[in-house]
Amino acid sequence: MNKVRKSLTEWQVQLSPEAFSVTREQGTERPFSGQYDQHNELGIYRCVCCNTPLFASDTKFDAGCGWPSYFAPLNPDHVREEPDLSRGRVRTEIICNVCDAHLGHVFPDGPPPTGLRYCINSVALQFEPS
Repeated sequence: MNKVRKSLTEWQVQLSPEAFSVTREQGTERPFSGQYDQHNELGIYRCVCCNTPLFASDTKFDAGCGWPSYFAPLNPDHVREEPDLSRGRVRTEIICNVCDAHLGHVFPDGPPPTGLRYCINSVALQFEPS
């Protein structure tokens, strides 16, 4: 897998201010504000930074948390998990394994078959309809 590496200035030019804040500075969008929270089209959700396919619409579910949620990544090699101890709690951060973009977090309260909830910021994604 070829890594995508750019300077912060290059990312700022490429991304919207909100996408830059989330993906490069580990920010988060407000709950229920993202364009993909209630999105139900069939297709693939890709990394907004590097276009890597991350999640398929058939793994998306309504978790009621205010962010798009998926029970599994499209390809486990495309994302990685890292401990996140910020904001006074222990969480597991989800990062694009190709460009190191912060995507969101994963929690152990999702539906079968995985029992996982990948809670992802809409601005970290771009949708490609099937």
